[in-house]
Amino acid sequence: MFWAALAYALGIVVGYYQWRPVSWWIIACGVFATTGIYFLGRRARVGEVASGRTARARIWLAGSLALGALFVAGALHIQLRRASAPLDNSIQPFTGGNEVEIIAHVTRDGRMQQGSFGDLRQTADVEAESVTTETGDPSPVHSGIRLSIYAPGYSSRHSDARGAEINSEENTATAPPNYSPSRLLHYGERIRLSARLKPPRNFRNPGAFDYQGYLAANGIAALGSTKADSIEFLPGFDGSRVQSWRARIHSSIVAKVHQLWTPREAALIDAMVIGEETFIDRDTRVDFQRSGTYHVLVVSGMNVSILAFVVFWTLRRLRLGEISATLGTLGFCVAYAFLTEVGAPVWRATLMCAIYLATRLLYRDRAMVNALGAAALGLLLFDPRQLFTASFQMTFVCVLIVAAIGRPMIERTSQLYKQALAHWDSNNYGETLPPRVAQFRVDLRFIASHLAPFLGEKASLQLVRVGAKLSLHVCELMFISAVMQMGLALPMAFYFHRATTLGLPANLAVVPLTGIMMPAAVISLALGYISPVLATIPALITSATLEAIAGTVHGLGGLRLADLRVATPSVVMMIAAGSALALAMLLSRRRVAFAFAGLVATLIAALALAFIPPRPQVRPGVLEVTSIDVGEGDSTLLVMPQGATLLVDAGGPIGDGSSQLDFGEDVVSPYLWSRGISRLDAVAITHGHSDHIGGLPAVLKNFRPRELWVGLLPPSAALENVIATAEKLNVKVVRHWEGDKFSMGGTTVSVLFPPREWPVGPKPSNNDSMVLLVSLKEVGVSEASVPQTGPSPPLHRDVSVLIEGDAQQPVERRVAALHHPKVDVLRVGHHGSSNATTPELLAAAQPTFAVISVGFRNPFGLPRMDVLERLEKSGARIYRTDVDGAMTFYLDQHGVTPSPAVLQY
Repeated sequence: MFWAALAYALGIVVGYYQWRPVSWWIIACGVFATTGIYFLGRRARVGEVASGRTARARIWLAGSLALGALFVAGALHIQLRRASAPLDNSIQPFTGGNEVEIIAHVTRDGRMQQGSFGDLRQTADVEAESVTTETGDPSPVHSGIRLSIYAPGYSSRHSDARGAEINSEENTATAPPNYSPSRLLHYGERIRLSARLKPPRNFRNPGAFDYQGYLAANGIAALGSTKADSIEFLPGFDGSRVQSWRARIHSSIVAKVHQLWTPREAALIDAMVIGEETFIDRDTRVDFQRSGTYHVLVVSGMNVSILAFVVFWTLRRLRLGEISATLGTLGFCVAYAFLTEVGAPVWRATLMCAIYLATRLLYRDRAMVNALGAAALGLLLFDPRQLFTASFQMTFVCVLIVAAIGRPMIERTSQLYKQALAHWDSNNYGETLPPRVAQFRVDLRFIASHLAPFLGEKASLQLVRVGAKLSLHVCELMFISAVMQMGLALPMAFYFHRATTLGLPANLAVVPLTGIMMPAAVISLALGYISPVLATIPALITSATLEAIAGTVHGLGGLRLADLRVATPSVVMMIAAGSALALAMLLSRRRVAFAFAGLVATLIAALALAFIPPRPQVRPGVLEVTSIDVGEGDSTLLVMPQGATLLVDAGGPIGDGSSQLDFGEDVVSPYLWSRGISRLDAVAITHGHSDHIGGLPAVLKNFRPRELWVGLLPPSAALENVIATAEKLNVKVVRHWEGDKFSMGGTTVSVLFPPREWPVGPKPSNNDSMVLLVSLKEVGVSEASVPQTGPSPPLHRDVSVLIEGDAQQPVERRVAALHHPKVDVLRVGHHGSSNATTPELLAAAQPTFAVISVGFRNPFGLPRMDVLERLEKSGARIYRTDVDGAMTFYLDQHGVTPSPAVLQY
């Protein structure tokens, strides 16, 4: 079954990337299957007895042809699946940003969250029934919409910890006049509302998360925003009654969790037990990720396995037979998967658990790889697209490591020695054991004999037996955890850019605690519905283990060693790491020396992934300037001809409000990692606005630059946080002023603004912006790396780029009058606002290319039409990140070559 699943998976991959007519695949599948059946039937010809070798050869040939048929079937399946269009996109004509009236029904219960500016926000999924524009008739539409419902002026402090409906007199009294606080939307409810719609859009950078594809997989074709007081509830119910019951039970369980535990504990229990991640803050997620225990925070195969084991063990203790206990456990697992909202991962774990329990009834409990293959094949038959998800891949790699490496190695080591602990009271049992196991038993009994004068013979024997058994269990856990960390190094590096250096000690502590916490929490919830008093003791056990888990994760996750980030591995490294893991699996049942060699190869590959950075994907000998798509913010990467790297700004949210999206971690860093960049030489701050520096703390932690360049430093908590982060990481903070000029990687960097005497305001402003001119050195000219002071003479370089942050008219006019920068590429100031890109600057710079960093359909109407007209009149060719995505310009002595980013979707 494993080889069958592997052949089917390879067919899916080939069919996904290599399209062929459907008839080709059907004919090929028929040929493979027919010839396979023919050779299987010809194991021995009629009238003669074929030799054993001939029969085996025909069986192998028939099996190979069968795998070929499965391979072709997989390719056919994915192409047929891709040809179908399950997502209804009929909503797209209404996503222009104008307000429309929508009648819809709720398909996913609302979730209360804190908005970017401390206001109350609810998100819910709805399916439209009709859409009406201001001038048109209702149009029937049945597309999914992810709705953001805002309650302006109504702070999240009015919401209770569960995000439950707000209807108390106190909260109503504190609401603004003529305002009705939002209540949660429930599955099946029909509503009418006025909303603005927009299509989902990814950050258009290589390495960016495919948010649009993620929403499409969940049936979402548009994003909508509305105010809470615009929602009108309509009579009737639209949806599945079964799903309605599930949603209500799920909400009831979440409410019960928050009744039994404190908000902090309840948030963790929500995520770990019922799959509700609404109340988990970003810092907690990061701690679990850094410590290598993120699988504990989300409902995964381990959670299902723990609960299944407890239920099966309990049912067996209640004297139920094997069949009854198995059916009861399966029923519990199905009900548990139904109540959570995790989706494919928990159903995948449930299927694997079902197959494993079923094989026990057929006395095949040792065939874990076979059960794994059956589960994988079943899931791929249901939805072949799961093969391309990180969750699917990591789940099966994890189980495969345990089945193909961990279990065989344990069977020949610790499991062998556990035989010495059987029939402990027998003096003759050791004679039936292998010599080394018998010797181990003799040694243990010898130790017990020395303890007997102090504890008694019976007590000493039991103490030694329990101690040995516990030690063997700990060794098994350590070995399995270590092998899993080594085997998962490749997917962790590829998908999450992490090397979980502390995964082994963290899991040794957290996994056993989770084994106690999960059943205790379930028992608490069950008893809580009867009486909160009955739930007190298991709730206290849950709290104690949860505190131990959180303390371990926070302590280990906070260590600097845990924060080891890696760039996307090279193809050669990925092939080598995958081959090492496959070698370890193939050799695990061979001679001890061969099995050990496979483990060593896997360890070396894991260490190489963690500590040997890939070669950056850069063009030597040219100056590269890339405008990264960070939405409405700003971020620019410069790669010098000799390989030095400089990042100017790192994007961030608009305003001072909080955001669940960390632009440094989620947008800028993935792009740099996709380029194979593991370290930066310098990072520059143009000025202190959040849309330029919000992502810098994460960038500093992930790439550890040697220097942080700053200019004016007005009072700002955000700026102080960035500088404090740099100092904590031993990044040198360098102040730069107008007139500074120095060499970097084969280029000359000139600081054109700000001057030392420029006044510093009470808070950051656009005209604080540091203006940088980066140009290629002229052949034969050497320049000192020591910064020069004072106004610089007019610059006349063959090729250069001007980066001005959000500089406005006063700064641009000063730069044009004093420095006369003639440039080839202009990084347009202030996102194309009318108060920048002055005629004076354009007349002095005469740019050939202009690039504007601006958000898609941003509410500010940027870039302004008058700015675009001025740029066109100056002869500049215009590029925009909202239209073109990330844009790269290659500058050399021959000119400038523009190049749009190559996206993977």
